[in-house]
Amino acid sequence: MTVTDLIASYDPALAPDPLAPDPLVPGHVSWRDLPAAQQPDWPDQSALAAVMADLGSCAPLVLPEESDRLRDRLAAVARGEAVLIQGGDCAETFGGTSERQIRAKLTTLDQMATVLSAAAGLPAIRIGRIAGQYSKPRSNPTEVIDGLELPVYRGDSVNSVEFTPEARRPDPERLRRAYHSSAVTLNLIRAVTGGAETEAVYTSHEALILDYEAALTRRDSRTGRYYAGSGHLLWIGERTRQLDGAHLAFAARVDNPVAVKLGPSATADEAMALIDLLDPEREPGRLTFITRMGARQIRDVLPELVAKVTASGAQVAWVCDPMHGNTFTSPTGHKTRRVADIADEAEGFLAVHRELGTHPGGFHLEFTGDFVTECVGGTDEVTFEDLGRRYESTCDPRLNRGQALDLAFSVADRYRSA
Repeated sequence: MTVTDLIASYDPALAPDPLAPDPLVPGHVSWRDLPAAQQPDWPDQSALAAVMADLGSCAPLVLPEESDRLRDRLAAVARGEAVLIQGGDCAETFGGTSERQIRAKLTTLDQMATVLSAAAGLPAIRIGRIAGQYSKPRSNPTEVIDGLELPVYRGDSVNSVEFTPEARRPDPERLRRAYHSSAVTLNLIRAVTGGAETEAVYTSHEALILDYEAALTRRDSRTGRYYAGSGHLLWIGERTRQLDGAHLAFAARVDNPVAVKLGPSATADEAMALIDLLDPEREPGRLTFITRMGARQIRDVLPELVAKVTASGAQVAWVCDPMHGNTFTSPTGHKTRRVADIADEAEGFLAVHRELGTHPGGFHLEFTGDFVTECVGGTDEVTFEDLGRRYESTCDPRLNRGQALDLAFSVADRYRSA
């Protein structure tokens, strides 16, 4: 059965109690019937079922009304009436939920939004990679160090970064901890922003671990529609956007705003198929495309995608992730990125939209509010030799606060010229 068949067969009247561990099963058909990439190999299925049952009875982390407000604001981005800045850690950690750390991220996000808004002459929407970004897709299921092969680290919601058999064993109890850590983070965000709509920071993460996402999905009593209660916006990554896969089937069922990452292999036909699946009614604010092409390819690959989608009449929000396509290994052995390459891809994104007369909706970045040394370059330059001083990411390299603001001002200059 394909995703298209699955959606066509859906009958809301057959949906079960939304508090059940799997609230998206319409009769006998489920996203569980489709292949799901990048899922952990949980060694204890009974323990997983117990955690999912517990999470299924917990309050959602976010409310449908909040996701609806974000959807309205993203509609403004799709129409060219607002810009978006989305960012935060590559992978959140359970140890990264202190007030100081969260305030530093929010301050950096707010400063970047202020710069971008002033340059574009448009309101800026703030979305954090926060309060849920505890899982990461990986290129290989295992890694080898000194002859020992163990499961790869998949984020704190699955296993631990320490390289021991016990630490790398997938543990579903970590999903419960991810929920509670996300709740703590959300409480701090709401306290810091004071609940003001103009200062709202929405949450987002990659919808990767589908058992977790389904357990926190609820049926809205106002409308009868389903919402993922784990975050305001969920995105489907480059490694899990198979058209007939479980991740897109899940995303098609929830009414949150959703996004899809598009790498350099994405085609215009694939983009249109994603729109047909995730935004069949062509509603601005429902779907965001986050491009991650790499500085060397964005100017060649992106124009055809934007042109065909625009010609179709679909109003998606176009957002640039200039981080993931520009990763390499430094001479010191660290995974890193050059600030210059990140800025170059951002500038290419703006140039393509300027040439096509379309709206460059904003940027999706990995950064921290701390002065780490993970990416090279910047005004306060980080060199290859500096990388080992404060390389704190458990996965991919992040811009530090100074580098993030450098990028914001660089992008602002291009917005002004456009």
